[in-house]
Amino acid sequence: MTSRPEPGPDRPDPSLSVLVGERRQLIDIAYRLLGSLAEAEDAVQEACARWYAMSRQQREAVESPGAWLTTVASRICLDVLGSARARRERYVGEWIPEPLPDGAQWLHGRPGAGGDPADLVTLDESVDMAFLVVLESMTPAERVAFVLHDVFQYPFADVAAIVGRTPAACRQLASSGRRRIRAARPPVAPRVRDEEEARIIREFKQAWEAKDIAALVGLLDPDATMTADGGGLAGAALRPVTGAERIARYIVGIGDLAPGMELLERSVNGRPGLAARRGGVTVTVAAFGLAGERIAQIWAVRNPEKLGRWGG
Repeated sequence: MTSRPEPGPDRPDPSLSVLVGERRQLIDIAYRLLGSLAEAEDAVQEACARWYAMSRQQREAVESPGAWLTTVASRICLDVLGSARARRERYVGEWIPEPLPDGAQWLHGRPGAGGDPADLVTLDESVDMAFLVVLESMTPAERVAFVLHDVFQYPFADVAAIVGRTPAACRQLASSGRRRIRAARPPVAPRVRDEEEARIIREFKQAWEAKDIAALVGLLDPDATMTADGGGLAGAALRPVTGAERIARYIVGIGDLAPGMELLERSVNGRPGLAARRGGVTVTVAAFGLAGERIAQIWAVRNPEKLGRWGG
């Protein structure tokens, strides 16, 4: 029987495979916690750097490397969320989470960023733009407790070790997060099927291209809200635009100011959406929230720093 060789300085560190295997889960968690894939990648990179800052003996003593990495990455995200609240107060206009294309639309716009969303983030309902926007209303501790427990099924004992509170306190934090979700999603007409949602967005695109205000108003909920994020780097309404007719006239006016703009049907965070390109550059990505068969919310991301993965 051949004995297993001990790892030495000239042998590959087996912990590398651990990092590769855990990266998808870590990015999944960090993106939901931060609402930014760029910041999520940075947080995971920092967690990996801390892992390798330990000696090999210290790493081998870790009983569950995956749990260790999740704890460290989540704590980093918690710190980032705390500082982000101050940054958001200085942000020009409204802040919207970074939109994600699906794998077929993925373009590597960020130096050093590899892979596509299929490799990096699981595009399910917990990255729906409406869901991410509600997460933004939570305190950092609420968001971490809610996401780790309700989305990723971590027990409160594990969440407590990350947040630095008791399991009972974390249970209350997650419960508070749930209440925010329910308050932001009042009972409405049953959600339409994916193909029906895609049809509504397609009709919205066609009405926008035709500058048909009446058709746009007919597709919008009377109390619809449009929120735009330019970050001070692109023209955008500094406050949400409310009301179907106001929104319709606003977006038709945008088209008049941007001749040559091309509207494309695209998947945005796993849901039907639109991308506007001008001169081969993506200048706007729009996500939609429906109430029955009408559009109730539009989130238009125009900040170019959030659109690098969309090309141009």
